[in-house]
Amino acid sequence: IANDLRWLASGPRCGLAEIRLPALQPGSSIMPGKVNPVLPEALQQVCARAIGADAAVAWAGANGNLELNTFMPLLARELLEPIRLLAAATDLLARNCVAGIEADTARCEELVERSHALVTALVPAIGYDRAAALAKTSAATGRTLRELCLEQNLLPPDQLDALLDPRSMTGPR
Repeated sequence: IANDLRWLASGPRCGLAEIRLPALQPGSSIMPGKVNPVLPEALQQVCARAIGADAAVAWAGANGNLELNTFMPLLARELLEPIRLLAAATDLLARNCVAGIEADTARCEELVERSHALVTALVPAIGYDRAAALAKTSAATGRTLRELCLEQNLLPPDQLDALLDPRSMTGPR
């Protein structure tokens, strides 16, 4: 989840930029306007620490002989310490990051509008071949399917709006 938050907030110009994380420290010195995902990155580091501890626990457990394991202190420490760290880090992430996440609605709408997945909704109305040609033209020119359909008078605007409404494709039926 922490890595997903980093990706979804990446930007401001060349990332996904679908969400905005709270700014918890001064931004990047080389990229003005960038918010560094410090808490998701901190949680990832704690996760790396827990993975290392898991290896130590496995090794300590494997080194017990007969009914005696002299590595029990290591096993206990490497089991309990990561639990404490993970609990603290996830609490910090929830309170100081997740609680302040905002969706960049305009960016999300732009990405949906530019998605070639929408072409499948046009197939019943204009046919597969014409829809495929639209998708190719859209990919080559960077223009949206909506722009191309309107320009070519393939469908009336109200029918096009209904067909390209992502809610009708993603909502319950």
